[in-house]
Amino acid sequence: MNTSNKSTLTLVQFEEEDIPGLIELSESVGWDYDKHEIGTVMSAGSVFGHKNAHGTIVSSAAIIPYEVRLASIGMVIVNKEYRGFGLGKEATQQCSNSLSGDTSIMLISTEDGKPLYERMGFKSVDRVHKYICDTYSTSKKTDTTVTIEDFYVSHFREIVKLDEAAFGDKRSHFLEYRINQSEQCVVVKDKNGSLIGFGLSILGPINLIIGPLVAPDAQIASIILDKLASGHQGKLRIDIPSGQEAFMETLEQCGFVNVSNPPIMMLHSTKMPQRNDELFGIAAQVFG
Repeated sequence: MNTSNKSTLTLVQFEEEDIPGLIELSESVGWDYDKHEIGTVMSAGSVFGHKNAHGTIVSSAAIIPYEVRLASIGMVIVNKEYRGFGLGKEATQQCSNSLSGDTSIMLISTEDGKPLYERMGFKSVDRVHKYICDTYSTSKKTDTTVTIEDFYVSHFREIVKLDEAAFGDKRSHFLEYRINQSEQCVVVKDKNGSLIGFGLSILGPINLIIGPLVAPDAQIASIILDKLASGHQGKLRIDIPSGQEAFMETLEQCGFVNVSNPPIMMLHSTKMPQRNDELFGIAAQVFG
């Protein structure tokens, strides 16, 4: 533990000029946030944390409020030299305090962080399944009744509706920022021309992140995955909600490995938001 007096630490809301310091904090714990990811987090929500007397960022926590009844907390990081002061709890509490009291708050915890969140009143309600792939092999799934197209602005309203039903809350502002950040965004239409699914890929410093991925079934989800992942030279990552076992089997056939299953925790609720089982890949753990 750093022997500096805790009174020299200041809890602040970070701004755009703090992004380089937040990247350094992320790298110090082996996480791969870059300026684009943090920029989307700041555009869709707020990031709080502590600075020391020299202005160095030593903790962070982000809150992304969605549009009806749900928010997501993530990016909870404390510099290893400043652990033991309760900084993670203070930054997370500041995130919670920034919302109205009846908002349900979701977070995806590390196993180490779980006891802290339990003390704050969070309850474990489910798990997410983190998959990593070094070399992707296409699933070769096909469906002649659907077509897959690149995203156009005219698709946005339907994407928001599909995402709301799949995720459990409306998040149009977040999706606007996320699509602008994306490497690729595709939509799937049925034989009548109705939009029935979509997927995004986000190019990070280590992985091509797939998500959100919304589809009516595992086969269509696999077709979207192929479109987003095929041809990428490098690592891929996708985080899968529980209940999508058929899709997880396809992932493993394509070269993905399940590396962890962190708990999903909720505050002000004892269960997951209502979903329609069409979410096959979350946007990222910070976004719930």
